Amino acid sequence: MMSQMPQLSACPSCEEPLESGDRFCGACGYDLSVVPARPDDQPTITLNGSVPAPSTDGTDWPVAHQPAGSDTAAAAHLPTDLRGTDSGGSPLPPEQPTGSPVSPASGVRFDRPPEPDEYPLQAPDPRVAELAAPAEEAKLCVACRAGRVDSDGYCENCGHAQPRERDHMEQESGPVAAVSDRGLRHHRNEDAFGIGTATLPDGSPASVAIVCDGVSSATRPDDASLAAARAANESLLAALPRGTHPQQAMHDAIVAASHAVNALAAEPATAREHTPHQNAPACTIVGAVVTTGLLIVGWVGDSRAYWVPVDRTSPPARLTEDDSWAAQMVAAGLMNEAEAYADERAHAITGWLGADAYELEPHTASFKPDRPGVVVVCTDGLWNYAEAAEDMAEVVPLDAAVRPLHSARVLVGHALDGGGHDNVTVAVVPFPAVLPGAGSA
Repeated sequence: MMSQMPQLSACPSCEEPLESGDRFCGACGYDLSVVPARPDDQPTITLNGSVPAPSTDGTDWPVAHQPAGSDTAAAAHLPTDLRGTDSGGSPLPPEQPTGSPVSPASGVRFDRPPEPDEYPLQAPDPRVAELAAPAEEAKLCVACRAGRVDSDGYCENCGHAQPRERDHMEQESGPVAAVSDRGLRHHRNEDAFGIGTATLPDGSPASVAIVCDGVSSATRPDDASLAAARAANESLLAALPRGTHPQQAMHDAIVAASHAVNALAAEPATAREHTPHQNAPACTIVGAVVTTGLLIVGWVGDSRAYWVPVDRTSPPARLTEDDSWAAQMVAAGLMNEAEAYADERAHAITGWLGADAYELEPHTASFKPDRPGVVVVCTDGLWNYAEAAEDMAEVVPLDAAVRPLHSARVLVGHALDGGGHDNVTVAVVPFPAVLPGAGSA
């Protein structure tokens, strides 16, 4: 009996169309009887979700559930639907309960600790978090007020370098206020200040102001002034409520500031920045403590404190004496004040805070004003443009006692209008001291 020929529609050799019953190709003569019969193949699962043909390998594959409707996909098989076998074809042993001991034969633990209901989230990648963080509000240029400021601190529109954090600082603490500015010539602000209020043991108020000027020829002058201002301010605000006399508290505060500046000389940062032409970190200091009836000032160097009464018919006064070459010339009678301060050596200081200082000699003085006024505590960046007490009183606003922050801004502006050759820092402290919240603007 002749075997049934496979039904082909085209020649396997030349793809010539065939007719039913052809044994040879009419175009190329290919023997169609040598074409193997089509294998009896069945797909595992059809695209329309029909049931697959039974397996011939003896494995009892589970049957997928029929879809509930035409728009529901057929269920999928999971690997756990079948029992596994080992490499020899034998069924695996039943799963051991959680917490079972180690198998002594294999030395491998099959048990795992119970899994928590919740897993701790992995710390986010900082790079991804940085990208996902909401964008901060764009900073506008202080010069053109139109361009955005880039990450390097320059305006994308006009290229103007933006002020750094210490380039201009303002602070108000109750009735005390201070302003510090880099000025127009220096590349950074080497001044610093500290202000605050305290309550004395008898319940009366006290106001505190500290101003420091970094010595530019020294290493890290900006760090020196900041360390001194913080240390002195903290010392005063801690001592006054304990009942320490304000004049003693001022002396101790200057000593604390000196220690803070001296400590900078031992820091690695000082060694990295030190050059043969520089000394250890150094600064000047001046401070004021105002109570309801007492005014205390303390200083080392050439930063100053001025008294300006509210009633301008009363005379103002300078409350400090400079530790400077010019002051020494005047004190020795070798020059008058005009001649001494006109000399190029006038601002060479003879006293400062720092490890290179010859000897620490804190100056303190106590006053009992008989009328209200303000104490102006400042660096030479201001008093260079209002040196005499009368000159200072002329530029202090008449309402300084009730608007100290505004007055401090006006005084800094006066120095900038005069040329701003140095950093400018000024604190305005009303006398007598008032309770926090009064006299501010």
